[in-house]
Amino acid sequence: MKNFNKLFFLLSLLVVSSTFFSGCSDDETLPQLTGESKQFILFTKSNPAVSGTVTFSKRNDNTTLITIQLSGTSIGGSHPAHIHAGTAAEGGAISLDLTSVNGNTGKSETVVKTLNDGSPITYEQLISFDGYVNVHLSATDLATLIAQGDIGINELTSISKMYTLTAASNIAINGTAKFTKRVSGKTLVNIALMGTTPGVTSIAHIHLNTVAQTGGVVVDLTSVTGSTGKSETSVNKLNTGVAITYDELLNFNGYINVHESASALSTLIAQGDIGKNEITNTSKTYPLSAVSNNAISGTAKFTKRVSGETLVSISVTGTTAGVSSPAHIHLNTAAQGGPIAIDLTSVIGATGKSETSVNKLNNGTTITYDELLNFNGYINVHQSAINLATVIAQGNIGVNAGNLNIVNYDITNTGSTSYVFNGGGLTNGSNPNLTLQRGKTYSFTMNTPGHPFLIKTVQTTGTASAYNNGVTNNGASSGVLSFTVPSDAPNTLYYICEFHSLMTRIITITN
Repeated sequence: MKNFNKLFFLLSLLVVSSTFFSGCSDDETLPQLTGESKQFILFTKSNPAVSGTVTFSKRNDNTTLITIQLSGTSIGGSHPAHIHAGTAAEGGAISLDLTSVNGNTGKSETVVKTLNDGSPITYEQLISFDGYVNVHLSATDLATLIAQGDIGINELTSISKMYTLTAASNIAINGTAKFTKRVSGKTLVNIALMGTTPGVTSIAHIHLNTVAQTGGVVVDLTSVTGSTGKSETSVNKLNTGVAITYDELLNFNGYINVHESASALSTLIAQGDIGKNEITNTSKTYPLSAVSNNAISGTAKFTKRVSGETLVSISVTGTTAGVSSPAHIHLNTAAQGGPIAIDLTSVIGATGKSETSVNKLNNGTTITYDELLNFNGYINVHQSAINLATVIAQGNIGVNAGNLNIVNYDITNTGSTSYVFNGGGLTNGSNPNLTLQRGKTYSFTMNTPGHPFLIKTVQTTGTASAYNNGVTNNGASSGVLSFTVPSDAPNTLYYICEFHSLMTRIITITN
């Protein structure tokens, strides 16, 4: 009996051992995670409290475990989820149904071996997939998204660039355009404006050239929704079909326009230079003094672009609505006068403003921002295209910027009947009346042989009653006669030829 019990014990032990080792073998044959995984961000959509991640984990049976984990979901909720083709900005058809997210846990797990169409897909193919994930509010409200994120080659990197969009027709509307690089090298363009109107859809584009120059549309962007002020566009090519990467966009010769609506494309609500045309924080402002009209004065601001080119912004007060005033950069100082070196955009009378993108002189010679700040020049703003002889604002720039109070007239003569003035806002002015300001210096470069030019207190020929206070070389017919108008100068003086009474006019002195 003892031997039987011993034999029974040994047989039982053998059975238990066999069962134990058989069980361990079965566990080892179950699919296991390899340790390789890739996580993508799921951004908030309709509910700012909901966001999370989607993780792709490789298994040793050539399948992939896709785990969605959200925070902020509601207990009792069930949220359908899918992988779509394309990017979240573009939209696309469903490629793969995922297990719905459990609102209690915020979690969903799906084991994947094929797409919905039966095509096999590996872990490596999924983490390089051209797609995005959508998580919907419910099966009865698929239109409302609670979370969304690009995956695979569409994943957004941490590399981005922000551009400013300034107000155009409505000072309440402005914002930014953010360019974000995708893993693929493509670009997500996010426009975010404040001040837009709910119910209004605003058309947006990338244009060629600068805001100041203007140019044709090269990339259509998704329209800005008025209720949110937002727009998202995935960009990988121009409208012509030419491919363009994120790095190429950051060096693009372009700008963004946002239009009021499809029916009001001529009205801009926001715009801004991008790429190599981006405006930097480096600038220089020059004063533009009044000339023919004491009510008109302002500034010329030179701002450096990323490319090294210059945005020249003129801003003057006192201009007249409906009048367009031509503007130029001239060679030399305002006192000397000189030929036009650069044509600037005309000043609009209603706003007193003008913007010009400058990268070369009129003769084709290139000029950078740094070179303009050392340029031998001055700016003239003229009354109008039909009255170029009248200058309404003027100022020295570049190396001449210190010469703010000197005005130069070049004087010749027509026989013994008239002095002819050029410079100082005059072109071939025959015996013009002059208005000079106290404290300012006026330089008269004389080329009037036989006709000495005198500044006097009475309008008579001869040398008597000459006004010499602040005057150097009074009575010159060649060389330079200089007049720094003293604070106690009389309100009225005269210029007159020493010998010829017809060559004369009034000099009005003002403060």
